[in-house]
Order: sequence, then structure tokens, then C-alpha cells
Amino acid sequence: MNEYEMLRVIDFLEKTRRPFREVVEISDDDAVWRIVTYLIKSHILSQTVSISTLGQESGLPYATSMRLINRLIEAGYIQRIAKGSTGKSFALQPSDGLLRSFQTYARKTKSLLAQTLGLRVGEEEDEYYFGGTPLGSQIIPPMRLVQKRAESQIELRFLLNDDNYFSAMRNMWADFRNNLASRKNFDLLPLPELYRRARENGSKPVSDYDVIAINMPWLGEFAESGIVRPIDTYIQKTGINPLDFHPSIWSTATWEGKDYGVPGYCTIEILAARRDLFSDADLPFPKTFDEVIAAGRRFHAPENGMFGAVWDGARGMPIASSFLFFLGACGQPAISLRKTRSGFTLDGVDPDELSCTIVSDAGFAALEFMRRLLDISPPNILEMAWDQTLEIFFKGRASLGYFWTMRTARFEYDVQSVVKRRVEYLPQPSGPGGTRVSPIGGFLFCIPTNLPEERVELAADAIAWMASREAMKAHVKNGFPVAPRFSVSADPEAAASSPIVRFVDQLAKKNLLHTWQRPNIPQYTTIEKVLGTEIHDALLGKKSPRAALESAAALVESSLKSRHKKWARHQAL
Repeated sequence: MNEYEMLRVIDFLEKTRRPFREVVEISDDDAVWRIVTYLIKSHILSQTVSISTLGQESGLPYATSMRLINRLIEAGYIQRIAKGSTGKSFALQPSDGLLRSFQTYARKTKSLLAQTLGLRVGEEEDEYYFGGTPLGSQIIPPMRLVQKRAESQIELRFLLNDDNYFSAMRNMWADFRNNLASRKNFDLLPLPELYRRARENGSKPVSDYDVIAINMPWLGEFAESGIVRPIDTYIQKTGINPLDFHPSIWSTATWEGKDYGVPGYCTIEILAARRDLFSDADLPFPKTFDEVIAAGRRFHAPENGMFGAVWDGARGMPIASSFLFFLGACGQPAISLRKTRSGFTLDGVDPDELSCTIVSDAGFAALEFMRRLLDISPPNILEMAWDQTLEIFFKGRASLGYFWTMRTARFEYDVQSVVKRRVEYLPQPSGPGGTRVSPIGGFLFCIPTNLPEERVELAADAIAWMASREAMKAHVKNGFPVAPRFSVSADPEAAASSPIVRFVDQLAKKNLLHTWQRPNIPQYTTIEKVLGTEIHDALLGKKSPRAALESAAALVESSLKSRHKKWARHQAL
């Protein structure tokens, strides 16, 4: 049981207990209840509790409440934690024993509810989610999906990325009120492991999964390798309307004129800045690489646990993505895409003529910016990425950070965030010769090619619900800020739910959102792997910038040419 479920159980119990007080007069046990639940909630929310505050919460006279609290301290239910070095003041928190006991109590309560309202035979209560939304605003699955799943008795299986959005989606399915699936039907894996598992699944005679989520840049590789199947006919049957999706987003699901998936969510790589720090320092928000470095230096104080900036610097996929984004901020992609008025495109490009372009002024500028970032970053930044860098900013220990918007939702909604309502969301600062274009990322819902035919239509119905306007709007309202549908981003209620929704909508209107920084060609993962090694070596000082870029370019060129030869042989057959 996670902390959000615990809060929901406490809320439920409080609402059911309150009316009972009107039936029978309750004495001290009601005060103990109020003391315990207040301590547990405060502990989850990381709030400090004084003895006087707890006494007020008990509802008892002052002297009586103090005697009761002291008895609970003596019995080991409550701990006193010293505040400051004098030891004259202290805070109260639940003991480990009380926490364990209350978790058991909450789990039993959840189990009773699951058994009463939806637990299926043979399932365990922990495989269900104690819903985070009121029943009236719950995302109701379409009757066709419910009936077909009941008739077929098929247990759908999902392979998804391990992030907060897909965790919420799993909870949507595993909510016992829907009676559609349980947690065991979902495998949520970190991005590198998700790639490996999806590839392994594609080589099996029969797929282990009905629906898989793939990173948008992987599509060309997965389509040409036969891992995922075209779903054009099912898109029409299920009623998904491609025109409701931003064209650049829908294009990420299309390969050589066929639709291979449906965008599940999109996320934008942005710069987050501590608004309070910049305001106190009377400093403007950075718009260029140089301004990022200058601002970061202003706040960088590692001796006090404060850093100028955080970004994804770990070897492999994280640092490769960072380099591609900074290269894009310098106005150039990593391969020779066709230039348009608004950016770059694969349309009209002969695959045989693609070449690597990173040995250039833009390539050197991007790498030099990363080298300068090291001076204002945590000392182990080249070992950090994603949740690790997010946590530093999340805990108020960095003034700037490069993040995906889907992750920054935690800044505003997580119960333990210390930067809530203190963050300014900014488009990517530009490098030399570049613009403030922000890269788009996200995931596509796809159906494996080796899924038995009798399961394919049900998998398509599942995707249609997961990517529906209603589901996306509910997720946006619950704190997940970016949806690829026009109808959702234009919804006033959804737009009002998060400052990130409004910010991204403004970027879209200014045409500052693009996907060309990470083109979904079949060689993308090879490019990422090469850059993830060579750029990391350069920043570690193992190679000079020129040697690293030239080595990377040679390896990428080899991959491009190798693919051209394979494609020519395939066409000849």
C-alpha cells in the first residue's frame, strides 16, 4: 500500500466515523483516534507536529490532552524528536511500531472494501488500488470493453514504462470498482529494461503482452523489425480520431504511411527555475546557454548542499538525450534531415542520403555547454539521471533543472515537495545560432505482432480507452500535465488544473514544440548508444571534444550505411 492509498483510507474512515458520533457518545477512544490519524497524516505529508498542536487536535481540555499524549509516549506509540541543538523543544511523530500497526489496519480495511465491492475469486486485495478519485468523477470504462473482457475471460497484460503516469494508469485499471484487471497484469519497467523486454517479447512465438508502450523514437526500429503491427483498421473500428491529436504528435506513431500505435501521452523537455530564488536575487530567467551558466553560478553553493543546475548526465540513454536536446537548442539535428521554415523533417528525405552532422559548430557548442554545466552541477552529475536529478530539485537543492514535464508534475502535486508553487517553467534556452524550441517525447501504445489474433481486437479496445479524451482529461486533472489531444488541452477545466498545461499550450501556439531532435528512424537507438558512450567519455576527460564527436560520427555513419544496404536487399527481394 502506498502513501496516497493510506491517505485515502484515513479519509474514508474519518468520513464513516464522523456520523457515528451522532449515534453514540464516544469518550477517550475518539481522542486517541484523532491523535493517531493526525500523527499518521502529518508523517506522510512531512509536517512537523508539536505537542500543543496535537493536544488541540484531540478535542480534549488542555490538561487532559497532555496526560493522554504523555501516556501514549510512555507506551511507545509516539516518539519525541528534539528540534534544534538545545533539546528544549521537540516534535512528535508516530513510532515505527504504530506505523506498522496502522498500515496493517489500513490494509485490512482496504481488503474488506475490495471483497465487498469488487474482489474477484483468486485475486489478492493488494493487487487492487484504493481509488484516488471520487466515484462520481471516476473514469468509467466503455461497456463494450467490459462486456468483451467478461465474455472472453481474457486477462489483458501490459508492458509499460516505470513512471508516475503509467502508475496512475495501472491504478485506473486495477481500481476494484472497474473490475477489469489487477496490478499483476502490469509490468512497469525503467526505460532501458523496457526496451530490452519489448525486444525479447518480439522474438517469442507468442507475445506475453497484449499492449506495450514504446518510446516514440523507437517506432522505426520496432516497425521494421516486425515487433509491433500496423493498427490502421482497428483505429477506425474503435473510434479513435487522429485529427484530435496534434499532427506532430500523431506522426510519431506513423511509419511509412501506416499507423503502428496511438500516442498515450506526450511530455516536453523544459527548463525549471526556482521562481523564489530568482525573485529574491532580482535576476531574470535565463534565455540562452550563457545566461543559464551565469544564473547557476549565482546560486551554486555546494558547501551548503545547493547546486546551480541539474540535468541528465548518466552514461547511456540519459546523457545522449541531453546532448541531442542541447544540439537542437543550437539549431541542428544529429542527422541530415530536411530543413523547413519551422524546423526539420524526415519527409522527402532519401534514407540513402542521410548522414551524421554532429562534427559541426553546433556539435562543439552543445558539448562545450555540457562541460560548463559540470561546474554548477552536483559533483556526481555524470552518474545521475531522471528520478535522481528530480529529487535534488524536488527537495529545494538546485536553482535550475532540465526535466520532462511529466516528471515535473511532482513539483506541484507530490505531498513531500518543498518547491510547490515556487517553480517557473521555461522553454529550452537557446545555444549559439539556435532557437528556444522544446523537444517532445512520450510513449505510443502498440500491439505486438505475435499477439494471437483472437486477442487483438480486445487489445485495440483497451488502447482506445487508455488514450480516450475522458481518460486523458481525468489524468490531467489528477496532476499529469500533458495530453496529446486538442480536445483535452483546450478544455478549460483541464487547463486550469496545472500551470504546466497552460505553459505547454503556449509553447504549442508559438510553434516551439518539435520531435526532430530525436527522429524515429530505425537507427535511433544505435545513435543514442554511440552518443551515450562518446559524449560521456568526453565529459569525463577520457577523450577530447573533437575526438569524441569524430568517433561518434564515424559510428553513426556506419550504422546509417549498414541500414541502407539491408533496406536495398529487402527491396530487391
